Amino acid sequence: MKKKILALKIALFALAIVSLSCAEKKKKVVLVFPETNLSAENIIPKPSKVIATNSAFGLDQNTVIYTSQAFNGFTEVGTFLSEKIETLTSLKVPVNTTDLEQVDRIIYINQTDSLELETKESYQLYISKDSIIINSKTAEGAFRGVQTLRQIIPEKSNDSITDHPMWLIPTGKIIDSPNFEYRGAMLDVARHFFSVTDVKKYIDVLAYYKINKLHLHLTDDQGWRIEIKSWPKLTAVSGATEVGGGEGGFYTQEAYSEIVSYASKHHMTIIPEVDMPGHTNAASVAYPILNGNGKTLKPYTGTHVGFSTFDAHKDTVYAFIDDVVREIAALSPGPYFHIGGDESHVTKKKDYILFVNRVEKIVQKHGKQMIGWDEIMQADVDSTSIAQHWNTKKNATKAAARGSKIIMSPATRAYLDMKYDDTSIHGLDWAALIPVDTAYNWSPTTYIEDLKKEDILGVEAPLWSETISTIAELEYLAFPRIIGYAELGWTTDENRNWDDFKTRLANQTPYLNRMNVNYYPSTLIDWKKDVSETILKN
Repeated sequence: MKKKILALKIALFALAIVSLSCAEKKKKVVLVFPETNLSAENIIPKPSKVIATNSAFGLDQNTVIYTSQAFNGFTEVGTFLSEKIETLTSLKVPVNTTDLEQVDRIIYINQTDSLELETKESYQLYISKDSIIINSKTAEGAFRGVQTLRQIIPEKSNDSITDHPMWLIPTGKIIDSPNFEYRGAMLDVARHFFSVTDVKKYIDVLAYYKINKLHLHLTDDQGWRIEIKSWPKLTAVSGATEVGGGEGGFYTQEAYSEIVSYASKHHMTIIPEVDMPGHTNAASVAYPILNGNGKTLKPYTGTHVGFSTFDAHKDTVYAFIDDVVREIAALSPGPYFHIGGDESHVTKKKDYILFVNRVEKIVQKHGKQMIGWDEIMQADVDSTSIAQHWNTKKNATKAAARGSKIIMSPATRAYLDMKYDDTSIHGLDWAALIPVDTAYNWSPTTYIEDLKKEDILGVEAPLWSETISTIAELEYLAFPRIIGYAELGWTTDENRNWDDFKTRLANQTPYLNRMNVNYYPSTLIDWKKDVSETILKN
């Protein structure tokens, strides 16, 4: 009952400060802020609707955060926002602790059942001189709203009318919803291993741009990167190799759970991938009984594909897969398990179909929905399984015909491991050269003519790691292109425009520099390197 009364008090207070000035509410000096323009802010992804009212909310030492407390996750979202504000401004903004009678300015993160919010990630952001209110149905929606708010807080104090630091946030209203529910990035940790710290940093920046899925390619010919307790040689033997002969590495189950937990705090789902029946040399080196290509195996540190396969006719293989899926599924609270399924060139087609059909049943047995690269549509999978389109359009249309959803990751447009141009230091070019404008200027909805929007679950940008081994090299290939893919997933086609986007992208440099992101400085973008020094004057 106390929580309900407090929530009601906060709601009434928030409504009051929207309609009343500080002078009306209390006998205080009214600050006259310089005009600002919410519509001119460089928000990525671009919101559905922005209405500016050309004043400012003054974020300062007198600001507090309150949240709905009767609903799961809202307090945590408020705490996350407080931490990010302190990192940027050094202001310590209290969460749900201050006496409301002492409040000057409030940020209120509110749970609402408004019918105007179309999805669980939809949010409304109302900014007045005295209050900021984020409305959403879920903590996930509130978290997306917080990312927008973070992007419109100036990098430096930009006020000249108070005797203490103040960050002026433009007033107005933002109404926003995602275009697709699935907005993903994939990281290949099998060809080269990336540490928990590296993955967390990637999550930090992806979440800032409202990406909500991180697909981890955990196994391949060159290495096996996750501990399976029932099959310990997978990491003891095949966790120590990688492309080029490096030392490799792997995640203990505790380390993997740490990544999953960190992603969850950023309202991001980790999607584990165990690639099979091809791309399985590392697994078969550890346990030769799994091998189906009839050759003597040895650790592989090259980059060719298509030479390995599991034996589709051995019960031991399916017992192994059952154990692997069971252990990883227990650590992965998200709904999906990715089985790979691509480039299995030495697997006979009838064996491939047999294998995928049996593995689908194992994945379903452990409570997960199967995702596979588009080749899985050669098998008799049911409509709950998802095809990730990377290569063959025919497979995507076949998926749609049987009622399966499709994740759009066409290699010629969405592969982050492709070079930007002929001068790129890292990357490959077998699919295409993908400069920043090419990465942005396509539509997941219309890329395959025979697909309808309702066939498409969303978009994902994969980053294969044959040519990269450090976080700086990862960032070079991912950024700034992944920022464009984030907008492809969130913003509708009619609301996207390259000339507008490249201006907003140019103004991301203060954030990227603050996060120490080694982004590729494409000459297509007029990077605003001094944007953080801009000061608004009265």
